[in-house]
Amino acid sequence: MSSTAPILEGRNLSKYFWVRQGRGPFARKVPVHAVDNVSVSLEAGKVTAFVGESGAGKTTVARILAEIIKPDKGTVLLDGKPVPPGRPRSYARQVQMVFQDPFGSLNPVHRVRHNLKRPLEIHHLADGNSDAVIDALLARVALRPPAHFADRFPHELSGGQRQRVAIARALAVRPRVLIADEPVSMLDVSIRLGVLNLIADLRKEENLAVLYITHDIASARYLADTIVVMYAGQLVEVAPSTELTDNPAHPYTQLLLSAAPDPERAQPPHLKDRGAPPSLLAPPSGCRFHPRCPFAMDVCKRQAPPSVAIAEGHVSACWLHVDPAQRDTSQNGVPALTGAIADKAEEKR
Repeated sequence: MSSTAPILEGRNLSKYFWVRQGRGPFARKVPVHAVDNVSVSLEAGKVTAFVGESGAGKTTVARILAEIIKPDKGTVLLDGKPVPPGRPRSYARQVQMVFQDPFGSLNPVHRVRHNLKRPLEIHHLADGNSDAVIDALLARVALRPPAHFADRFPHELSGGQRQRVAIARALAVRPRVLIADEPVSMLDVSIRLGVLNLIADLRKEENLAVLYITHDIASARYLADTIVVMYAGQLVEVAPSTELTDNPAHPYTQLLLSAAPDPERAQPPHLKDRGAPPSLLAPPSGCRFHPRCPFAMDVCKRQAPPSVAIAEGHVSACWLHVDPAQRDTSQNGVPALTGAIADKAEEKR
């Protein structure tokens, strides 16, 4: 395999969670369309960020890639080969996950030393020098001196320190892929940058492939090489981080960027009061964003948009970027467009 070949891939992943709707004998189970036909690839030494609102399906994709849950459709591949069923131990060693809540992911009745030694024992990496390995792990995540932290309980540490211990535990088995599910969302703003810098340093030093899940598109731009935007269980835009934030092609990406705090920028009028995400029990037909989109056309309500290449490495799933001759606009026509979307649409015409 070439050096640019992805380590971990998810192809056409779909996941449905079944919930009971109604009461009594008339109750029935209906599917929640959590993830719908999502593909992603992770390369060594690169960070891929998934951004989107709560309920977009970001964490579900992460858990599928970590083999914590199984997809209903699609395939997970490691080095181009499908992963055997049952989450084999060899896979768990290569793909590690850091969870959002560091206190919930660490065993509270055991000291830090035990939390770090346990994965070494499970994967048969422990030896007579395990204490030295644990000290090295703590030093690697900037918990110094290691002896000051190794014999503490998780509740004796700050949130940032607990998250660093969780990252150290993931690194203990020397993984090739690190999946970080909102690792800084529960931390104070003052210490978030330190954890993000730690992940960036580890990516370079360990040549890790990193998947970073976040609500914060600003931190995604800071950390990631590529940003993937999810909405209502589907991918709507993928691009290099600076390209996506400087030239957003999808209206939903524009909406996310307009929500990022910036005292010098007024929110565009067409992006105000755009409503809430749809229910995934009965997602809208066609483009799932069309009930909130200021540029929605008739074709958006009837057909799911194709993925269109906007620039090199920049793909957007939006009818605005499809040649008007190739879409049905017989009823409502093409609305007036503004800003970057207008420029891109005009180029396509």
